[in-house]
Amino acid sequence: MNAPRLSEQEISAEVFKLAGWSSERGKLHRVFTCKDFVHAWGFMSSCALVAEAMGHHPEWTNVWNRVTVDLSTHDAGGITTKDVELARRMSQIFGS
Repeated sequence: MNAPRLSEQEISAEVFKLAGWSSERGKLHRVFTCKDFVHAWGFMSSCALVAEAMGHHPEWTNVWNRVTVDLSTHDAGGITTKDVELARRMSQIFGS
């Protein structure tokens, strides 16, 4: 069963608890800045394993030491608890 889309109030409350994350254009958004490319790639690899296990995959890009992430649940047409959980897990992997 798909997670229902969160309301704007619910999104605001969740973003408040997610350091470094914001809500932009209907997606949870964060830029992770790593030490260098190798650390960025390692971070992405660790996150990829979590995302695959969750069956919920990020929209992301990598340029040298930066990993830019946007999360939304396409089937629900917006941000769901799946996105919040993946954001939380990505922050834990990053260390913040």
